[in-house]
Amino acid sequence: MTIKAVVFDIGNVLIEWQPERFYDSVIGKDRRRAMFDAVDLHGMNELVDLGHPFTETIYATAEKYPDWRDEIRMWHDRWIEMASPAIDHSVRLMNALQAKGTPVFSLTNFGVGSYDFAATHYDFLRQFDRDFISGHMQVTKPSTRIYEMLEQASGLSGEALIFADDRADNIAAAQARGWRTHLFDGPQGWADRLVAEELLSSDEAR
Repeated sequence: MTIKAVVFDIGNVLIEWQPERFYDSVIGKDRRRAMFDAVDLHGMNELVDLGHPFTETIYATAEKYPDWRDEIRMWHDRWIEMASPAIDHSVRLMNALQAKGTPVFSLTNFGVGSYDFAATHYDFLRQFDRDFISGHMQVTKPSTRIYEMLEQASGLSGEALIFADDRADNIAAAQARGWRTHLFDGPQGWADRLVAEELLSSDEAR
């Protein structure tokens, strides 16, 4: 079956997402490890990705942990420093696909407010042909439901879709639905896969 659309995860595919790296640079590795042991920050972020309010969710968590209040608030106040930089080669691949008339969808665990904020820094986040953002959908990968919702909204399924994501569990969920998949570990491998699928030429995939 011909591929009809290319689906991009965003975090660590189009934009680097490394909260631990950010905190290591600001408070040091030892203090960061202690904070992550004391506070379920990724659980807090999961709530945001499920559609809970960006500011209120993070600030409420900060108030529950006064010893870490200032550091937790950084998850909001300095969020763009965690979600950076853009992975430029991946952005070029997205643009090249669209220039050839291949639709590009997002499928991302991302909050409503945090996505809107990110889009003020990264113009390409407003350039997908279809957006599938967990905060709006109120379900996150790797839940089967989010993949079903993309299929229902786009009218595409199975091998008509190829999906790049950096997490093996998200890839496995897509494979279970018959999608073509690519476990992203860098933009060059993704570029090579798009060439192999004859979606881009080698020159276009640079």
